[in-house]
Amino acid sequence: MAYEQNLTCFSTFGEERSWSLETYEKKQGYEAWRKILAGKLTREQVIDEIKASGLRGRGGAGFPTGLKWSFMPRDADVQKYLVCNSDESEPGTCHDREVLRYNPHALVEGMAIASYAMGVTIAYNYIRGEFIDEPVPRFEGAVREAYEAGLLGQNIQGSGIGLDLYTFVGAGAYICGEETALLESLEGKQGKPRFKPPFPANFGLYGKPTTINNTQSLASVPAIIRNGATWFAGLGPEGSGGTALFSVSGHIEKPGNYELPMGIPFKDLLELCGGVWKGRKLKAVIPGGSSCKVMPAEIIMDCTMDYNSLQQAGSSFGTGAVMVMDETTCMVKVLRRIARFYMAESCGQCTPCREGTGWLYRMLTRIVEGKGEEEDLGKLLDVANKIEGHTICALGDAAAWPVQSFLKHYYHEFEYMVRNRGRSIVEGNTEAAA
Repeated sequence: MAYEQNLTCFSTFGEERSWSLETYEKKQGYEAWRKILAGKLTREQVIDEIKASGLRGRGGAGFPTGLKWSFMPRDADVQKYLVCNSDESEPGTCHDREVLRYNPHALVEGMAIASYAMGVTIAYNYIRGEFIDEPVPRFEGAVREAYEAGLLGQNIQGSGIGLDLYTFVGAGAYICGEETALLESLEGKQGKPRFKPPFPANFGLYGKPTTINNTQSLASVPAIIRNGATWFAGLGPEGSGGTALFSVSGHIEKPGNYELPMGIPFKDLLELCGGVWKGRKLKAVIPGGSSCKVMPAEIIMDCTMDYNSLQQAGSSFGTGAVMVMDETTCMVKVLRRIARFYMAESCGQCTPCREGTGWLYRMLTRIVEGKGEEEDLGKLLDVANKIEGHTICALGDAAAWPVQSFLKHYYHEFEYMVRNRGRSIVEGNTEAAA
């Protein structure tokens, strides 16, 4: 295994004062933007390059970024908006805040390039409220530096191109990571998802055409324009171009954020992170944040970390947040904790989600407290199935998928706990071994 951290898209990580304009420009920062300001790239050329690069949204959905940009009615004579989704909320996901903290100029430049490509003149970065201590000031500092350097504003460097960029700090609601709920919040309303259609590309912020992209997606754009689509696409397998920031947490020797090529075999990623802690065995992995389906060790050890491989194996890449669980983990208690999160974060707009997430959590609590019945296992799956696909946004699916996958792969643990009145199978195995 010859992997090293491939710091190609986020090249200032690890540098002294990595968040400063001076450091960023030493690493070819704003070269792509200056090339555009000099009139060397048309909007169509930029979009085509992003399409060819294979860049897909890193916020969880994995939608092709260039294709999303092409939906914007670029030639329409109306105000258009770009919104960056920095409301990083998915449990286990900790990398977007690192871009804001250590490489904010990559995001500023990426937002500028994206805005030019879509004919946008006003852009917002919606940042999670809990990031107020360091990521928010770092990003706002980078925006100020860019204005002072003549890289933002109206008629930038006499190019006829204009962009004003603003920061908006949210209030820490998970639901505002959903793009239409984010727009509602940005407009000063309750963060509740909108019905679609109409889609934001036609009716978005303030009723105007709007594109929403994730932090990591936009921060990858400058490197693509500098080095070319072929270079970026070649870093990963077909359908999963480039590098990704993997947030690896849980029962792992070296948890952290790792920038590595898409398509890295999971077993190599595990080795790079020092392996399962305390010399224990791997039991299960959630590969892309808590809303992704859990994968037993014997399945994920044969997977590569990209969209196609994980989907074919029954889960998804999600946000690239890899949650590792060792042999001592009680899967019933893990699922209860996940269910508690989605119950608390449901906005309450859709009845299946509002009521169903509460049912899931209460039934799991009953099982953990030793009051469960075997018929509860069927009810859990029935409630999850009735939530999935019956809500305005994907939070309902996110609450249902863990229940479905945990029961699919670890039904015996739930059955054991019900029959043994709250005792986990891990406790039973430990006592048997003693």
